[in-house]
Parts: sequence; C-alpha cells; structure tokens
Amino acid sequence: MGQTEITGDELVRVFAALANPHRLRTIAALVGGRAYVSQLARDLGMSRPLLQVHLRRLEAVGLVSPHIEVSDDGKAMKFYEVAPFALTVTPEILAAAAATLTTDADGASERRSAESRENGD
Repeated sequence: MGQTEITGDELVRVFAALANPHRLRTIAALVGGRAYVSQLARDLGMSRPLLQVHLRRLEAVGLVSPHIEVSDDGKAMKFYEVAPFALTVTPEILAAAAATLTTDADGASERRSAESRENGD
C-alpha cells in the first residue's frame, strides 16, 4: 500500500482495520518475518478462525499478504507476512483524502442513495 494520494475511502478502510487491538497485535507479531497461521494463532493466544477473520481484514486493505507453501509431507500451509507500507498522517493528507470520500462513516449516504433509487427519486 503506497502513501501517494490515498483516497478518503481507502484511508477509512485502513484506519478501520487498524482500529482493532487483535489486528495491531497480529501486525506486530509479523514484523520482521512471516508466520504460519496455526503458529501465529498460538503465539497470539487466539483461535485460528478468529485470527483468520482478522488476517482477511488486514489483507483486504493491503497490510498483510498470504503465501501458500506445501510442506514435505504434502500439507498446504498458509503463511502471512506484513506487506510493505508506510502511512503518514498530517492534517493536509487528511483534508485531501476527505475531499475524495464517496461515503460517510456509517454508510448512511449509501442507504439514502439506495432508498432514493427505490422510491424513484
């Protein structure tokens, strides 16, 4: 994920992904290397299904990337690592990003648009 000209919608998605302590801990655990999902779940003290939910969210915004490898015994193993990213936040960057927002924080504008279309407005 690059910093140049991040849109408001992208910035909101990244902030939302980072706003969870489990996801922050997941990124911290992956810094400097990669980890197999089962081992990462043990290291973080959470279930694999819960970890996979958080990893999918981080992957969706480009903060982590998965890699599948086959072990010597033929078992497919999914590894994750932190994707290269840098995020600098300044008032100017926030202002530029805000100018590109297509939805509001709670999705109300999308609901209003859908309701408007349904009502023929």
